[in-house]
Amino acid sequence: MYSPAVQPPELMESFYGPQPKERAVNILDMVSVAVGDLFPDITDRIYVDGDDLSVIEKATEEALSSVDMTMIKPGDTVKLLSSEHGYSIMGGEPYVRMLKAVRDHILDRTGCEDVRLMVGAYKGFRESDEFIAHYDLKRRFDGKVYRYGPYDKDVAIETEIGTVYGIKKIFDGDWFVHSYYDDPREIYYNRQIQRAYKPFGMSYVRFETRSIYHMNFANRSSNFLPMAIFNSPFIQERYAFSCVLRHSPAGILAIDADKDLAAIDKRITISHLRKYGKMMRLFHEIDECIAVVDGGRWGFYIHAGGVIFGVFMHAHDDLFDLSNPKVLGGFKKNEKGEIVPMLIHPAIKVIVLNQAWPGINYLGLEQTPIVIAGEDHAGMWKADHCNPYITQVAQIAKDLNHAMGMAYDIYKTDKIIIFDGNFGYINCSSSMAQFLMGKAPEVSRQVDEELLPMWLRQRGIDPESVCR
Repeated sequence: MYSPAVQPPELMESFYGPQPKERAVNILDMVSVAVGDLFPDITDRIYVDGDDLSVIEKATEEALSSVDMTMIKPGDTVKLLSSEHGYSIMGGEPYVRMLKAVRDHILDRTGCEDVRLMVGAYKGFRESDEFIAHYDLKRRFDGKVYRYGPYDKDVAIETEIGTVYGIKKIFDGDWFVHSYYDDPREIYYNRQIQRAYKPFGMSYVRFETRSIYHMNFANRSSNFLPMAIFNSPFIQERYAFSCVLRHSPAGILAIDADKDLAAIDKRITISHLRKYGKMMRLFHEIDECIAVVDGGRWGFYIHAGGVIFGVFMHAHDDLFDLSNPKVLGGFKKNEKGEIVPMLIHPAIKVIVLNQAWPGINYLGLEQTPIVIAGEDHAGMWKADHCNPYITQVAQIAKDLNHAMGMAYDIYKTDKIIIFDGNFGYINCSSSMAQFLMGKAPEVSRQVDEELLPMWLRQRGIDPESVCR
């Protein structure tokens, strides 16, 4: 009834994680359910892992053909600002192909020869260098590749809310290109508000400024920060245009390029509410499961059917409904209005970590059991400063098969879902596939008829202009 499990994207070796090992789908008896089988109206894409990558270059060229680049002169310096998560989506090569096509297009159209790729990182000091080496970026970009991170020398940016601090080396050229990706991340923070602006409050600023987003404000009030930075004279005097790798649960949807970032952001918002709204609502319906995390980066950011595990962890709430206050830092309001610790989706009965980086804190460890596969893998978690007690509450198994046995002992369910980086497909047990297929038709109706119009109206978008 269902297809054999689909192979996930290839993993990149990293100092921050365990050495890549056998993928979960090759060890466990799993099947694959296609996003298009769940939701026949979510099939449009230009690429999914394994397709011909030349389509990315062609789509980028086409998107850039109508973008004004007359501001760029032959003697100018242009910085292509890339952010690290793009290098992990479907193995990272699609993002690299888009970046290379942007660079080549600028060279061809403007005569500018000094186009520099800036490779950003979240908080560490090795990620950028690893990406540069893994994708052979110095050769592919003629040596004009530079790393940056949140602890590099600052530059003051005056905004309408006061002085914040950007990263000097990425804004010291004549122009910069906002070279981004839009797959939904941290919706439990940004709530699909100004998604396209997010790096201006995160990737492109010093640690002190980016901490405002996570630490100083509740989730929705922090969204004004990237907008304020983008609208500042400092940024606007240097901003050339944006080029975004856009996604749906089915795969890469399009390349979107425009000087008008607000226009891109509106297109992203409508698309995500329509397409990811259904997939996220389907995950909301899951009543019980063992979640297997099997990817080469932080577990939060590993996909199943285009949805990252971090979003699934919060799928018990409607993350698109702005009338729901949801997250207040690490806490939420209960029905009585009391502030209580935030818990993860109660349907996740056990988390099995086959391979994932430490370095991001897992909330609700005392409520959700964790099993770590492999002593070497567990050794990395024992030294994790973000989860110093994880190995006191987690069980450790010698390999994945034994980890799954422990998980079954903790909670006896045959519903298993694997987060292994796949778009277009969900690798899962046959019982989970049957459950998802049974729930999908009603989820589709509910989103189309009830939820999508509400989500759009909350963001000032007329549903009639979108839904007809």
